[in-house]
Amino acid sequence: MEIWIVKDGERSGPYQDFEVRRRINAGEWDENTPAWHEGMKEWGVLGGIEYFKREFQKEPDPVKPPSLGEVAMEKNPEQGIASAADSKLRLGRRFWARWFDLYLYEGIWWIGMWAMGRDIGALLDQTWVMILHFLPWFALEVVLLHRFGTTPGKWLMGLSVLNRDGSRMSLAESMRRAWRVYFIGIGMGWGLLALICQLMALVGAKRLGMPIWDHAGGHQVVAKPLRGARVGAFVCLWLVALQMQMAVVSPYVIERVGKMFPSIKETYERNPPRHLPKRD
Repeated sequence: MEIWIVKDGERSGPYQDFEVRRRINAGEWDENTPAWHEGMKEWGVLGGIEYFKREFQKEPDPVKPPSLGEVAMEKNPEQGIASAADSKLRLGRRFWARWFDLYLYEGIWWIGMWAMGRDIGALLDQTWVMILHFLPWFALEVVLLHRFGTTPGKWLMGLSVLNRDGSRMSLAESMRRAWRVYFIGIGMGWGLLALICQLMALVGAKRLGMPIWDHAGGHQVVAKPLRGARVGAFVCLWLVALQMQMAVVSPYVIERVGKMFPSIKETYERNPPRHLPKRD
């Protein structure tokens, strides 16, 4: 959403919704600031735009009720330490949690394709399949974050995603966040584009103090201390998910790589890894 603003008699814009939020929270604009966006019949005020109403209702009185994170900190003071930990550590945990979820889903997806007798080689050759096959996961993530505030990978890494007031995201908020991650965060999971998007997201997170999708949506990540059992389960399940994927895909990948590098193919044929049989 692009917003136009009138301040001190001068019109400026357009501003993206997350930039408007930032300026509202910084006290630069208030609810009576004249504003307009495409679809409005005439100019109104920021406080009258539904998308920003919550920004003006965050502190209705001087005494602010404790958030879920603060309540949890009272029960476990160590959580407070983890929540205030260095941002690099949390970004690292978020990165591994994200790709754990994607690898776990992808392992199940490839096993499903094999079980249904699909031509794995043909699927690998279809770019649109490789781009769109992550979409079911992001649809599931929308529901998980709305209902539980976490996903399998985030739960194992002790992470929860909440609104800044400590509430869980609505379905609409969770969906907007998922779309931002899918396009901006992982570049639809498509090879070099995914790497570029992740590097850009990292730079943006360091500048904003949080990833762009949380900054734009007004979300926060609450981090709990990591426990040894969860870390061990995380590593084991990651390896299982990777093995599930490679059991189906590796013969086709090695076959393609072997055409370019015969020595790799020879090594593979001498010591073939375990994989599921090809289906006709």
